[in-house]
Amino acid sequence: MFAGGDVPDVGLGDRRSDYPFMSLCKEGYIVPRSPAVEAVPMDKLPRPVIFHDGRLARRPTPLAALLAVLWFPVGFALACVRIAAGALLPMPWVYYAFWALGVRVVVRGAPPPRAERAAGRRGVLFACSHRTLLDPIFLSAALGGPVAAVTYSLSRLSEFLSPIRTVRLTRDRAADAAMIGELLDEGDLAICPEGTTCREPFLLRFSALFAELTDEVVPVAMESRMGMFHGTTARGWKGMDPFYFFMNPSPAYVVTFLGKLPPEHTCGAGGRSSHEVANYIQRLIAATLSYECTSLTRKDKYRALAGNDGVVDNATGKLPSPATATANNSKDKAC
Repeated sequence: MFAGGDVPDVGLGDRRSDYPFMSLCKEGYIVPRSPAVEAVPMDKLPRPVIFHDGRLARRPTPLAALLAVLWFPVGFALACVRIAAGALLPMPWVYYAFWALGVRVVVRGAPPPRAERAAGRRGVLFACSHRTLLDPIFLSAALGGPVAAVTYSLSRLSEFLSPIRTVRLTRDRAADAAMIGELLDEGDLAICPEGTTCREPFLLRFSALFAELTDEVVPVAMESRMGMFHGTTARGWKGMDPFYFFMNPSPAYVVTFLGKLPPEHTCGAGGRSSHEVANYIQRLIAATLSYECTSLTRKDKYRALAGNDGVVDNATGKLPSPATATANNSKDKAC
């Protein structure tokens, strides 16, 4: 049956009819169809699961899949109402509208007083952990006023629906620094130094650019909770991200203000390097959320999940396909 005596190393089966085949293997194991075992805890895995994709937030058991299918049309209609409320209502009302529509917004810590930020001074830079593209919107709802945000791979639909000003980054360090400086001259600004979202309790490496531009930095720990659908994707269309988040029956956001950065931990007054400041803020937010710091980047995430480097084409505003990314990488290696 097997030429040259090469037999399978491992055989798996779940019924008696599999026994003859398993007897030919070097090792054979019976795997019950419905094993009465529990999932291995995160801290017991050989390697932690940091990146994963897909829209379902729970294992699609028959019952869970049925409930998701039945809920989908109701959830989509509810998501449209929630998005309309966030986009059309004045920002001071959005917090209460979200609560009325079943979206829980929990605010912890003390945000900078509005009076101080309006006294002719440069705006405050809010350095946030990145859970979904809605982070700046829930930050604005917590503050009771709109805060501009810098973005990278945001869909045109999300830009259109956004109740706050969004400005695209170019990944050109000098141009982005000048743009962020101008935005801070105009008012407060929200930025997510990780550069992309992460679903698991980990923080990706923080970009150090923001720390060079101002000492008026307020770290903000963002935490999102979704029970049915994930509001992020690496391979799907990002225009659906806000819809999937708001399609959850009772989504929640926890916004924790960690206070203005002490002068001794800034680049200007404290003489720290931008990387020291960025790493300090990363550790501060991680400790608040009980997350773990990593040195992983946006490129690591998209290479693992989408087969590309996560670099958006400025002409199309889209990520390259895995085939295109592979071809480009081959050209780079050839050069």
